[in-house]
Amino acid sequence: MMLIDNKFNIGETAYLKTDTEQKERIVTAFQVLPSLILYRLSCGEGDGWFYDIEISTEKNILVE
Repeated sequence: MMLIDNKFNIGETAYLKTDTEQKERIVTAFQVLPSLILYRLSCGEGDGWFYDIEISTEKNILVE
């Protein structure tokens, strides 16, 4: 049995820590690899895969 310790859930609102515009994104998928989990974040028509260290559930007002 494998235990998956995901930090973000599908449907959760998230922000990229380095995004200067701090656009609201939605977690739409995650991919489990042997040593890490990648998260797919969607914003409008765009989306991409990101590491958990790049993501926050809170807006970073210092980057804006």
